[in-house]
Amino acid sequence: MRILVTGAAGFVGSHLCRSLIKMEHEVIGVDNFHTGSENKIIDLISNPKFELLRHDVTVPFFVEADAIMNLACPASPIHYQKNPIQTTRTSVLGALNMLEIAKRLDIPILQTSTSEIYGDPNITPQKETYWGNVNPIGIRSCYDEGKRLAESLFFDYHRQYNTKIQVVRIFNTYGPSMDLHDGRVISNFIVQSLKNENITVYGDGLQTRSFCYISDLVSALIKFINLDNKITGPINLGNPIEFSMIEVAEKIIRIVNSNSKIIHQPLPSDDPRQRKPDITKAKDILNWEPKIQIDEGLKLTIADFKSRVLSNK
Repeated sequence: MRILVTGAAGFVGSHLCRSLIKMEHEVIGVDNFHTGSENKIIDLISNPKFELLRHDVTVPFFVEADAIMNLACPASPIHYQKNPIQTTRTSVLGALNMLEIAKRLDIPILQTSTSEIYGDPNITPQKETYWGNVNPIGIRSCYDEGKRLAESLFFDYHRQYNTKIQVVRIFNTYGPSMDLHDGRVISNFIVQSLKNENITVYGDGLQTRSFCYISDLVSALIKFINLDNKITGPINLGNPIEFSMIEVAEKIIRIVNSNSKIIHQPLPSDDPRQRKPDITKAKDILNWEPKIQIDEGLKLTIADFKSRVLSNK
C-alpha cells in the first residue's frame, strides 16, 4: 500500500515508517518538524519507497494514498505544554484535515489516541469503556481534551460519512531514538543516571505506569491497519505490567551502574496516579500482546542513549 504517515519524524512515527518500508509499503511521511527531527528518518530520505513532505497538518493539503496513519501531535508534557494552543490545533484540526482526505479517497484512517484520555483514572486497569477523569481546564487539557475531541471527530465521521476509521489508545512507550530531553520518565531517568546526576522523582514516587517497548507498539499498529475486517476500536495498546517510579529509577541505576541518588520534587499538576491498560481487546482482535519486558527494553534503550549522551547528540 501507499500509506500516509503524519508525525513521521517523531519517535513512534519514525519507527513505524521504517517498519512499513521493510514490509515493502510505500510511505508518504508528513511532519512540520515542530518536535520531530530529520535525524530520526535520515536513513529513509534516500529510500525510493519513502517520500518526505514538510507540512503542518493543521493546514489542509491534497495527497493520494491507500491508507492514513495519523500520529501528528507533540506527546510529551514538556512539548505539548510549551505551546498548548498549537497542541490543541494539531489534535483537532489535524484530525479533521486527515479525515477529509480519508473521506474523499474512501480509504481507512488510523488515529493514534492516548491513555491520557483517561486522565487520572478512578478504575484500574483502564478498559476502553471507561470514560475517564480529566480536568478540562488544567495544564494537561490541551493534549487530553484535544485527543478526546479527535476521537469524537473520528466516530462522527464514521457515523455520518461511513469513513473507515480505526482508533488506538497508546500507553507509555519507550525505546531507542526517544528525545534525550523530552521530559518523560524513561528518558529523564536514563540521562540523569548516565551523567551520575540525581534522579528526579516527583511526589512520593509510588505512582505507577506501564511501559511498552517501541517494537511491540509498532507491530500492533501494523496488525490493526492490515485487518481485513475493519474494526473501529478504540483499542488500548500498552504493556499491562505496572511499575512505580521508584522501581523504574532503581532499575535504571542498576543497569547503568550509576552513582545517581534518587531525590524527590513536588508532583506536577494533574499528574495521574496510575496507568495500567486492559489489553483484552488487543489480544482478542489483533492476537497481540507485548513481548519485550522492561529489563530487556531498558538495556536496549540505555545502549542507544549512552551513545548519544556521550556524543552530545
